[in-house]
Amino acid sequence: MKTALLPIVLIGTFLIGPLNMNLSINLNNENGGGKKKVVTKKIVPNSSKEIASLTKKDFKIENIDHMILTKYLDLDEKKFEKPKIQSFDSAFKGYYKLKSEGKIDKEILTIIDFTQSSTEKRMWVIDMVKNEIIFQTVVSHGRNSGLEYATNFSNTPESHKSSLGFYKTAETYYGANGYSLRLDGLEKGINDNARSRAIVIHGADYADENLANNQGYLGRSYGCPALPLSNYKEIIDFIKDESCLFIYHDSDPAYLKKSTLLN
Repeated sequence: MKTALLPIVLIGTFLIGPLNMNLSINLNNENGGGKKKVVTKKIVPNSSKEIASLTKKDFKIENIDHMILTKYLDLDEKKFEKPKIQSFDSAFKGYYKLKSEGKIDKEILTIIDFTQSSTEKRMWVIDMVKNEIIFQTVVSHGRNSGLEYATNFSNTPESHKSSLGFYKTAETYYGANGYSLRLDGLEKGINDNARSRAIVIHGADYADENLANNQGYLGRSYGCPALPLSNYKEIIDFIKDESCLFIYHDSDPAYLKKSTLLN
């Protein structure tokens, strides 16, 4: 009887074993002997891409709150890809702070990650109740913020640059760019001139993936996060009326230091 059960036990071991994989991360901590410690975090990445994003150089996963990390790993990307954990972490913190203060209403979070190339689908719309990605798309940055990558940001009128930080989506209207969505910047001195600068979400023929693939960068705006004509109306209707939008970049010390929503 014991011999007959042995193959079943072995099969079960191989099936269950991978579910308990651990991710070892070198934290460069000294242990008194000049050697490095290796700390094992008991998390289960869903793919090699997640492992790569979680172990990015100079990024310490132990600084991520356990609830945020769990939310990230459980995020249902459906047919899309997840945003990087760095942008998700910052967006998540600001979203819940704004939600607790009653400054946003809808349980929708939009993340724009300007650390990524404009040829990439670097905008995500997430249903925070269902914890699933609803849209992922390319998005334009301001023409004076950079060419392929956005590296310079401003809150100054007529700068034609993008502004970082947290926004509240507002009302829709029809203007020079057709159906558009107004944005209210929620961070003083960082993006609070958004409405007076007419920084809005709208569709544009230059926000086209084929154009980006042909010339190596997406067409640029006057500072607006412009979307492809194929999906901008659907996205605007989903996120309008007081949802949270966050524009992220990890190498702007002025923003990271100033932001009261992240500090």
